[in-house]
Amino acid sequence: MDAGADDYLVKPFSARELLARVRSNLELARLRQEARDVLREANGLLEQRVAAEVARRTEAEESLRQSQKMEAIGHLTGGVAHDFNNLLTVIGGGVETLQRLLGPLSLGAEENRVNRALTMIGRSTERAATLTHRLLAFARRQTLDPQPVDPNRLVAGTSELLRRTLGEAIALETVLAGGLWRTLVDANQLENALLNLAVNARDAMPDGGRLTVETANAHLDDAYAAQHEDVAAGQYVMIAVSDTGTGMDHDTLRRAFDPFFTTKDVGHGTGLGLSQVYGFIKQSRGHVKLYSEPGQGTVAKLYLPRLLSETPEIETAAGQPRVPEGDGEVILVVEDEAAVREHSVDSLWDLGYRVMAAGDGHAALRLLEREPTIRMLFTDVGLPGGMTGRQLADAARVMRPDLKVLYTTGYARNAIVHGGVLDPGTQLLPKPFSHTALAAKIRAVLDG
Repeated sequence: MDAGADDYLVKPFSARELLARVRSNLELARLRQEARDVLREANGLLEQRVAAEVARRTEAEESLRQSQKMEAIGHLTGGVAHDFNNLLTVIGGGVETLQRLLGPLSLGAEENRVNRALTMIGRSTERAATLTHRLLAFARRQTLDPQPVDPNRLVAGTSELLRRTLGEAIALETVLAGGLWRTLVDANQLENALLNLAVNARDAMPDGGRLTVETANAHLDDAYAAQHEDVAAGQYVMIAVSDTGTGMDHDTLRRAFDPFFTTKDVGHGTGLGLSQVYGFIKQSRGHVKLYSEPGQGTVAKLYLPRLLSETPEIETAAGQPRVPEGDGEVILVVEDEAAVREHSVDSLWDLGYRVMAAGDGHAALRLLEREPTIRMLFTDVGLPGGMTGRQLADAARVMRPDLKVLYTTGYARNAIVHGGVLDPGTQLLPKPFSHTALAAKIRAVLDG
């Protein structure tokens, strides 16, 4: 009896031999089936692992591409904002000068029209300055002044402003964690970030709803950090802003931080609100994460690094703007943009100072050598000729250790700013600056 190509019995054979051979073949068939089942299961697991690894790598590559895109756009927007800040300094300064000159006059109808036009230009200039500020925030080129902050106190202090922003149709709820850690952050910019998130939430709830601001201590572990670009594992303070609005689909959520991307109608938003939040949090060495589904609302979680030192929180006292004047002190203005230089010189003359001007660092040093009466150096950070404003100031203080120095710039430069934070002891007046801000800062540095 043949048992198969590879198995046979030679006649004559006994029943015992036949039974043994059948049992052997059945056992062999069972083992082969078990082997096939094991192999099939192993292949299934392997396919799952390969699919999971491919998905992980695809997500990581997408995250990297998004990060590179945001970085490239950031460089572009930072440069654009820098140029616009120079222009806005001159435009805003010109408007202020005309308003000061026209103010004391007995105005007729034509003069009133001029004043109204100047007022409209001034307001537009302020809006443009806000726009460039948001561009710099996204590009991570704004100059931050981080101080120890209690997030619970900041959220509680911002609640009234948020309520006015949201309107009566939207309920605001704050959930503040006990034992919350402190963080090192620019409090004004964090308030602006919360306000931007509240405005976005309000627009997503046209028929009313609820906005919840919640604080908590959080730990981002190594696994989470590995899945998110530029996130360091560690302890963070988390501020979550959630709404009950329309939510976002996957494609919208993926582009939410892109500058100028907006789902609003033309003329109803710049698309820079979330970009500003993104840039500010990243510049503060933090992390921001959005969660959203259509019809289910949106949650924005801001993570800021925990402050481990015991430095006391700094309170800032608000006061009424004043325009302190000079007493004939000599100030050296160093600015390569001619229009900005002329505007600064004219403003300082109007304030009662004597002014000298130079277009680069080498010319400024020659003036400092000849004029011992110069009490302050007011210099742009970015200068032509191979010498930055910081290098100019260092060289000037070798000659004149008592020389006061005030920097100005259209965006944060590494010469005086590192990690978005001003170097200790550095005085800065960001562009565009107003006549009042210039007067107050000059006086404060001279008297300091």
